Amino acid sequence: MNRIGWAFLGIFVLAGGLVVLLVDFGGSSARPVRIFANTPIGLADRPPSGQLVLPVRGVGWSSIRDSFGDARGGGERHHTGVDIMAPAGAPVVAAAAGTVEKLFYSKGGGGVTAYVRSPDRRVSYYYAHLAAYAPTLREGGRVRAGDPIGAVGDTGNAGAGNFHLHFGIEQIAPGDPWYRGRAINPYPLLARGRAER
Repeated sequence: MNRIGWAFLGIFVLAGGLVVLLVDFGGSSARPVRIFANTPIGLADRPPSGQLVLPVRGVGWSSIRDSFGDARGGGERHHTGVDIMAPAGAPVVAAAAGTVEKLFYSKGGGGVTAYVRSPDRRVSYYYAHLAAYAPTLREGGRVRAGDPIGAVGDTGNAGAGNFHLHFGIEQIAPGDPWYRGRAINPYPLLARGRAER
């Protein structure tokens, strides 16, 4: 296949993923898939049910591994989240409720990113390497757990064709700006639900 064919295929896959993200086919309109069987997560921003939503729809647990702290960039930095491998364009949804604090593009980092701040402003959820934002997502807007954030991509330093969501959780002081959070390992918070499903 030539370059034009690959480009067309890529556009087709992204468009299909966005259609799936935006269209309700009737099968999942009741409630998003929940991870924690009413187990508190120990963070002040937990959804009312005390559960996080798996932030990529349609992936299994085999797509998640604990990569927090792994060396990156030849050991120059450490990974500050978990990578959830998924097909290009897979729907990314809010793991918990909050306010969209920042939509940001970082060419050498997370690429197309979104920061969602918890209602008490003490926790920030970080979604990176997105292909695109959901049309309804805007800075200052509120999201509920399971609401659309965007689509899985390979933007920033993900590497071409390395489609995944980098999902991070940061503790942050209520008055601090969006970029001052301290990364904590999100894997135990997500993996706790694996044994309870």
